[in-house]
Amino acid sequence: MRLVDGAAAIRGDLPSASTIAVDIPLGAGNDQGTLVQRLSSLIQVRDTLLLELETVDGIAITIGGDCGVDLAGVSHANAANESMAVVWLDAHPDANTPESSPSGAFHGMVLRTLLGDGTPELVPQVPLAPQRVILGGTRAQDDVEAAWLEDSGVRILSPTELTPGAITDALLSTGATSVYLHIDLDVLDPGEIAGIGYPEPFGVELGALLEVITAIKAALPLVGAAITEFAPASIEEAGDDLGSILRILGALTA
Repeated sequence: MRLVDGAAAIRGDLPSASTIAVDIPLGAGNDQGTLVQRLSSLIQVRDTLLLELETVDGIAITIGGDCGVDLAGVSHANAANESMAVVWLDAHPDANTPESSPSGAFHGMVLRTLLGDGTPELVPQVPLAPQRVILGGTRAQDDVEAAWLEDSGVRILSPTELTPGAITDALLSTGATSVYLHIDLDVLDPGEIAGIGYPEPFGVELGALLEVITAIKAALPLVGAAITEFAPASIEEAGDDLGSILRILGALTA
């Protein structure tokens, strides 16, 4: 429900003519006999969002929800754009499998699923190529995730390594012709934003994040993006972070 409140708060500051509200099931759903919690709801959200994305003329930015909502956004953009790179800005790599996840929560499996290694019901028809995926600002990994990432071909830039020059070099080295940008707000240092569910210390400063977004857009054409994991403690407290979130959105749309 905190994620619902966060999405509603952001939408309240956006022009209604430029937004599409995507209804989501508020029921828990069920795992359908798998190791992924609430799988039935995840499938419903993905399919509903994919249908809405088909109606968008131009670049779509998915806003709200946890990282799981970007299963649809990335899959949609990747199917329409050959040689697409993905920059995944997140304190966590989201690289567990259903078998390795300590919680069964899908938001910790999203990137691994997009790369083709997840429950079959959620793996996209066209998985991402690991050599075209860049993790940025990542600083909290499970042991299983760290071991897999070491040999995966996915490039990782820590918060101190995440600079405009480094992200530009990393993107150009992929050979990609376009880029999708995923932003989990916990990539920011907790001192920069309060309304996140899983804060990790020593994150990226807001000014540095805005510079990185600008560099990404200058390096390759942006074909989609997402801003996820805004989970304020209350609707009243959401206002404390909206200025920063709107600056991120402004950098994406400038």
